[in-house]
Amino acid sequence: MTDALVEDGFLILHGWQNQRPAGHWEHWLADRLTASGHAVDYPALPDPDHPDLEVWLAELRKRLGALPGRRRTVVCHSLACVLWLHAAARGDVAVPVDRVLLVAPPSAGYLGRYPEVAAFAPPRVSSAQLYATAGYVRMVGGDDDPCCPEGAAAVFAEPLGLPVDVLAGQGHLGEDAGYGSWPSLLDWCVERDDDAPIRSRAR
Repeated sequence: MTDALVEDGFLILHGWQNQRPAGHWEHWLADRLTASGHAVDYPALPDPDHPDLEVWLAELRKRLGALPGRRRTVVCHSLACVLWLHAAARGDVAVPVDRVLLVAPPSAGYLGRYPEVAAFAPPRVSSAQLYATAGYVRMVGGDDDPCCPEGAAAVFAEPLGLPVDVLAGQGHLGEDAGYGSWPSLLDWCVERDDDAPIRSRAR
């Protein structure tokens, strides 16, 4: 499948301790997008239980460089969100993508409690640096996310000027919160209205 033949390409990036279980919405999303004929890369990032920031950044560069599609979308969950912020702060996205969705980013206070991921603490990054990585950036988070008790809107979206969907009572938006499927997110991925709200899986 060549880039000239692919309309949409998707890169889906998981978080800490995520072994890409079949019951997670990321797996479900990758399967649905692939079945619809889109180009999808859903990689197993190296050593997810003890991730190394530099190794993950190198893997991100490699995956972005190989991602086909006239319109390219990156969907990040949890630790992958702050991975993207680190790439933005370093100017490490050589060719901007079209869209980035940051789902349930963890806060510095949460990450700092765990030596395995303390190095991923969100960097200083400006809105200009973030928008140099993508034409459109959006965020979605639960209002009771234990990995960001301060709230994703207050910590990330508002300072960076990002549109954000805050979902009531949805936790970390992972498998434990019942997110084995997520129809609203699939709709956002495949439809052309980037500003359409992303709702909880219970519609």
